[in-house]
Formats: sequence, C-alpha cells, structure tokens
Amino acid sequence: MRKIARRRNEPAVVQTLRSATAATISYAVASWLLGVNPPPLLAPLTALLVVQVTLFATLTSGIRRVNSVIAGVLIAVGFSALVGLSWWSLGLLIISSLVLGHLVRVGEFVPEVAISAMLVLGVSHHTDLAVSRVLETLVGAAVGLLFNMVFVPPVWVESAGESIEDLAGRMRDLMRDLGDEITGRTAVEAAAARLHAARRLDHDIVEVDASLARAEESLRLNPRVKEGLLSRIVLRTGLDTLEICAVVLRVSARTLTDLAKKRKDEDLFPPPVAEALRELFGHLAAAVENFASLITTQISSSAEEAEDRLADELAAARAARERVAHLLLETVQEHPRQWQLHGALLAEVDRMLDELDIEKRSVRLAEELDRCAQERHERYPFLARVGRRLGELRRRTTA
Repeated sequence: MRKIARRRNEPAVVQTLRSATAATISYAVASWLLGVNPPPLLAPLTALLVVQVTLFATLTSGIRRVNSVIAGVLIAVGFSALVGLSWWSLGLLIISSLVLGHLVRVGEFVPEVAISAMLVLGVSHHTDLAVSRVLETLVGAAVGLLFNMVFVPPVWVESAGESIEDLAGRMRDLMRDLGDEITGRTAVEAAAARLHAARRLDHDIVEVDASLARAEESLRLNPRVKEGLLSRIVLRTGLDTLEICAVVLRVSARTLTDLAKKRKDEDLFPPPVAEALRELFGHLAAAVENFASLITTQISSSAEEAEDRLADELAAARAARERVAHLLLETVQEHPRQWQLHGALLAEVDRMLDELDIEKRSVRLAEELDRCAQERHERYPFLARVGRRLGELRRRTTA
C-alpha cells in the first residue's frame, strides 16, 4: 500500500492529471470566448505547456510562452507587409525568429517563435490569424496560471527528504559492510565490490539532487510555505555534506582495497585493530543516518532528538577513532608495512567527522542565510527597504 501511495504522489502522475485537466478547461473556455471554428487548439496546447509541477515554473513558463507567441506574430506581420512568402523569405523568417527568441529570453520556447511566425505568414488573412493566435495563447496561459493558483501544486519537500534518507541509508549500509569486511582476511574481489558500490553513490547523488531541485522550486512563490528559504537551505546544505561524505567513503573503500591487495594471505588488520575499526565504522554509519534524519525532520521536537542522537554518535565515533589511532600506531611500530594507508584511513575518518559536526553545520546554515539575504538585497533593493521599515515599525509597536 505504501508503494502504491508513493506512486500516486510521484511528480509524473500528479503532472499528468493536472496538465490534462487544465488543457481541457482551457479548450472549453477558448471555445466559449472565441468560437469553435476553427477549433482553438492552441489554448489547450499552451495550458499543457504552462502548467508545470511547481507554481514558480508555471509562472515563468507562462510568461515565456506568451512572449514567444507575441514575438513570432509580430515578426511575421512585419515580414508579410514587406516581402510576403517565398522560399528565401521563409528561411530568413526562421533565422530572424530564432534570433529574436534568444534575444527576448523565452528559454525552451525559442522554436515557438519560429512556429508562430511561419503559421501566420503562411495564410492569406495573416492579421486575423495573428490576433486569433495571440488570443488563444493568452487564454491558455491565463487558464494555466489560474489553475495552478487555485489548485496549488504540491510541495515536494517530503519526496526530496525521502530521497536524502534513502541515500543516507545506502551510505550507512556500505559503512557497516566495510566494518564487517575489515575483520578477518579480506578477498580483493570483495574489497573491489565495496569500492564499486561506493562509486555508484555518485549516480544516486545525481538523482537526489534532481529531486531536491524540484523541491526547492516548489517552495518558491508557494502560499502554503511559510519558511521556504530555511527549508531549502537546510536540505541543500545537508545534501552537500552527504555528497562530501560519499566522496570520503569512496576514498576509504579505495584505501581498504589497496590494503587487501597488499595483504592477500593474511588478515587485513590484527584482531584488536579490526574490532576497533568495526566499532568506528558502526558509529559513523549511525551518525550519517541521524544526520539525514536531522535535516529532513520538520517538527522541532523530533529535530532536537535527532540532533541529540547525532551528537552522541559523533562523540562515540571520536572516542573510537582515538582508540584506533593508538592501536594503529602500535601496529605500525611493530610492522611498518603500508603505514601510509593506515594514516590515510584515519585522515578520511577525520574528514567525515568534521563534515558531520553539528557546530560546523550551524555555521554553514548561518552563512547561507546571510548570503541569500545579501543576494536578495542586491537584486531587490526596494523590497529590502520595505522589509526593514516594516521591521522597525513592528519593533516600535511591540516596545
């Protein structure tokens, strides 16, 4: 049942239903306003293109769509008045339309400029068709925009959080596998398999990044979201941290693979060192899992519990790291073979502990919030001044 519910809430399913409904409504509205002869098919086509998964994408695509059609119509009317339709004028029209599309920054609707221009130029009553095409586009865009404002698209933060938790779960399992692999004699093939699994995390991160980008866009201009900026920053910085940890994990798997190649006929580590490393990787695995829970938790009480669990696991991991360092030092002094790989493994553990550190995460969040506030101030100085004045008025009222 859970799998069916997740399928029903996938962006592709939601987008299909919303687009079909908006296109049907736009055709009915255009037929009522403009008549049914010829059928106003451009209106549902525009609505189909305008209604996106998020409200922000709907607004931006609607504006670009209308601009592309108007630009195509205007350039076609100008060409028809000057040169008419011929093979060379058609080629010149297409080139001019595509260039104009890039100049007016209509994005993915650049071909629509040329299409609109060719359709208008190819009929004898081009003025009537031009007006009709613009009106149909406006109707379709208006219906699409109103549809998304009345039926606000869902916020995809939950799906992005699930993707982040799934990624953290795969990293956790891989760390535990590495810890189990350390004890006893390790085959090179088994170590190489763990290395390939660590490398596959890069593909998982790409998918999670796409899911997070959709979630970030769904938070923009959404009236149901109160703290969209904070949610975006928490998830984005959290994914950045997990991405760095995945890189460190891949390097650690490479280090263990190199050790396995050097020690084919013996244990990878002496039993006391192996057991200490296993404990260390277990605490790191739990820390990654709790970190993912922390950045994806929306309720403050649950976030505090996740932060406490993360702090406990990081403290235990640091203590285990110190034990491993002392044991490795004694081992290297007795048998200095591959000492550089021992040091590399400890350095990789230190990097991961540093990335998961709670204080460092708080500093990073504060820096990102300041950076976003500065960018918004530079981009929209008028809104920044209004916000400051409203804040001063609020402080005077409460004083």
